[in-house]
Amino acid sequence: MKQHLVAPSLLSADFLHLQEAVEMVNRSDADWLHLDVMDGVFVPNISFGFPVIEAISGICHKPLDIHLMIVEPHKFIKEVAEIGAYMMNVHCETCTHLHRTVTAIHEAGMKAGVTLNPHTPVSMLENIIADVDMVLLMTVNPGFGGQSFIEGSLKKVEQLKELILSQGGGRVLIEVDGGVTMETGKQLVQAGANVIVAGSCIFHSPDPLRTIRDLKTL
Repeated sequence: MKQHLVAPSLLSADFLHLQEAVEMVNRSDADWLHLDVMDGVFVPNISFGFPVIEAISGICHKPLDIHLMIVEPHKFIKEVAEIGAYMMNVHCETCTHLHRTVTAIHEAGMKAGVTLNPHTPVSMLENIIADVDMVLLMTVNPGFGGQSFIEGSLKKVEQLKELILSQGGGRVLIEVDGGVTMETGKQLVQAGANVIVAGSCIFHSPDPLRTIRDLKTL
């Protein structure tokens, strides 16, 4: 069985020392670096924009997993691609023409991820699941780091896994983000998650490198 991936979320890092945080991730066993872009409209917070991400991309040795928590994400496909993102995540809830957006992301040379908020049912993806590379399930309400894991998320991971398998195999990755600890991370992996996003668990740890290593071996 293929080992799950770990993607530290830079949202929980010390913004006064972002270079140090990225360099720590470079040295770690992490697989990707997860970046949350927030607009204060779709979610009640504002994080960082493309100038910051471009600077980060210049020093980051890990593939960039960019999660756009914004309205009209299709308008920024070109910018995300030019930064060198590996994965571009857009919310199902913000894309009126989701298939068109997914197609455009692929045409720009990136992998396409679709994100679901906690209240959005997995069934919303029935007619798009075969076209995406990954589904990100939010296991907290998006907008802020350090929130508690929403009960019921494990069942949702299982439902998504069933949907993926019913569409002809397990090619589509399942990513989870929100309230990830050693305990919830293990449960999520057992339920079928392939990619674990962790923020506070890593960046507030006294030994982030060891925490990432431990998350990889859940």
